[in-house]
Amino acid sequence: MKLIIGLGNPGLIYRNTRHNIGFMVIDNFVKVNRFKIAKDIVLLKPNLYMNNSGAAVKKAVNKCKADLKDILIICDDVNLELGVIRFRASGSAGGHKGLESIIEALGTEAFNRLRIGISADKNAALRDYVLSKFRASEKKLLKETINKTAEAVSVWIQDGIETAMNTYNTKNIKERGDKN
Repeated sequence: MKLIIGLGNPGLIYRNTRHNIGFMVIDNFVKVNRFKIAKDIVLLKPNLYMNNSGAAVKKAVNKCKADLKDILIICDDVNLELGVIRFRASGSAGGHKGLESIIEALGTEAFNRLRIGISADKNAALRDYVLSKFRASEKKLLKETINKTAEAVSVWIQDGIETAMNTYNTKNIKERGDKN
C-alpha cells in the first residue's frame, strides 16, 4: 500500500497559500488520475495544522499498516525556488515544522518526502510569507509546478524513489522545457 500525504493547513483562510501546496498537489493528483487511482493507494490531507501533522500521519500509517518506504510526504520548501521539486528518501526536517512533527511522531527520519519550492521573501517574516497567497505573476509557474509534481508522484508510485529522484531532482520546470 502507498500512503501519499500532502501537508497544509485546514480551513478556507489557508486555501491557496504557499504552505498548502501539498494539499494543492493532492487535489490535482486526484483530478488528473480520477479513474486510475488503485485501491492500494491512500491519499491524505491531514485535518490538523501543519505543525501538528505528525499525529495524523502516525494514525494513518498505523491504520493502513504502511511500510515507511511506501510513504510519501509532500510539502512546501522556502529554500527552493518555485518550479523546483526535490525527492528525498530520508533526512532531517530542514527547519520545516510539519516534517519535524512527523519525524517526532514516527520516531524516524526514514520516510520519503517531496519538497516543492515556494521561493522565499527576505523582506517578509517567514510565518507571514508561507501563509500568503501566490502572486499573480507566479500563477502560471505554480500551475506547471503542481501538474509536474502530480506527474512526479505517479513516477514515485510506479518506479520508486530512486527513479523519481533521478528524473525530477535535476532541473526546475523552466529548465526542463515543460510546456504544460
